[in-house]
Amino acid sequence: MARAAVRGRLTWQVATVLDVVDETPRVKTILFEVPDWQGHRAGQHVDVRLTSEDGYRAERAYSIASAPGEPLAITVERLDDGEVSPYLTDVLRAGDELELRGPIGGYFVWEPEQGGPLLLVAGGSGIAPLMAMLRLRRNAMSDVPARLLYSSRSPADVIYRTELEGLGDVDVVQTLTREQPPGWTGRRGRVDSALLAEVAWPAADEPLAFVCGPTGFVEAVADGLVQLRYRPERVKTERFGATGG
Repeated sequence: MARAAVRGRLTWQVATVLDVVDETPRVKTILFEVPDWQGHRAGQHVDVRLTSEDGYRAERAYSIASAPGEPLAITVERLDDGEVSPYLTDVLRAGDELELRGPIGGYFVWEPEQGGPLLLVAGGSGIAPLMAMLRLRRNAMSDVPARLLYSSRSPADVIYRTELEGLGDVDVVQTLTREQPPGWTGRRGRVDSALLAEVAWPAADEPLAFVCGPTGFVEAVADGLVQLRYRPERVKTERFGATGG
């Protein structure tokens, strides 16, 4: 049974698009129906494959944004020079089909049984897998203390804006790095050691941290948390290319 399950995760499947939801001018969430989907854990990802008429194939990995038990969803930021993201964000429509495989990954995952306090730090579209964790926490009615530090370029770049405002007992701290609206009273600038020292749970509480975003952002945050005496094995990281807060 275990061997069959592994083969299923690594097998390409045809998924049907249920809906495409605008998050920001450059970001969309895509919901799928996958007939043989075996379920996923919060923090895992899927591989998406596109095949052109001449047979050329392009593959990209995308974090799963939905909680376990919800329809599979990924959140995609359009990259102007990308091979895959422009198609996913500009062309794909409900009823279209594409190939995907997964879920993949077992390191960058969270379940309520792991406890906390939970510190989630996101840069740009790195919010996607962390939102899966927050949605799982909500659906499971978990009382694990949770805090989200989210870095975005401007108000227009904040993904899941409405949902973030309704997270209830989750402490959400936002910082805008490039453009702040008139009257903005939140944080300004990039996530640095001073902001981490202000926002992060005390190391003595043995928090569990998940950090996701561009490579430089992730490395700086992870180093900053270790300097705050977070145990390295309790700082989980996932990184991607050139975008983010």
